Amino acid sequence: MKRALLPLVLVLVSGGPANADEPAYPEYPAFEPGEAVAADKSIYSLVFIEKLEAAPINTDVPLELEGFWRVGDSYNSVWLKVEGEGDIPDREGEGEAQLLYSRILTAFFDFQVGVRADVGFHDNDARARPLLVLGLEGLAPYFFELEPAIFVSIEGDVSARLEASYDLLITQRMVLTPDIEVNVAVQEVADWGIGSGLGDLELGARLRYEFIREVAPYIGVNWVRRFAGTADLAEAAGEPVSETRFVAGARVWW
Repeated sequence: MKRALLPLVLVLVSGGPANADEPAYPEYPAFEPGEAVAADKSIYSLVFIEKLEAAPINTDVPLELEGFWRVGDSYNSVWLKVEGEGDIPDREGEGEAQLLYSRILTAFFDFQVGVRADVGFHDNDARARPLLVLGLEGLAPYFFELEPAIFVSIEGDVSARLEASYDLLITQRMVLTPDIEVNVAVQEVADWGIGSGLGDLELGARLRYEFIREVAPYIGVNWVRRFAGTADLAEAAGEPVSETRFVAGARVWW
């Protein structure tokens, strides 16, 4: 036993292995205490088109766009969110744009405040209305993405929205994303087709394949149901109360 331990003792006494060119332990890079803080304060930019799709079966609303542009560091950033749908040949549609300041609130959620502009156009006529925005954006437990927000118009009309989605990985490249959107309003805004109470519920599911991470084509289905006063206003305008669309499109980011 003592003879077996003798080589180990000689190595320890000599200070390392016989080959002096090889260090006994790996050398780690130098680290300055401020480097991690500097990385957090670096400015990053991201353009993310979450939905760029068409509904070829439905001729009333064939195109839809939803996405955002974010620029800032890990703590403070500016967001421009846009979404809309329209019929280009008939030159009609509606959409919204939000310009938000975002500040980290917790490790997984940002607090956002800013302004929103609703726009609508038909032929050569266009209209718009401004609103204030207070909201959150982040990742809930079990990796659900949540976007709750409250909106207040300059007339004092109050509404709220909750958006949620989840990425279910079927393979490393094939992903199924179910999502939900709920809109409620305190007051009726008839000019914009909004009734008081529960306004509408939207459920969707999109299956994408990421040939490359930045571009992922998908197919899916989307169902919208309007309720109460919003449903009455839709019927009066000749719009359906419930609607199902089969969609195809792509998710793109850079």
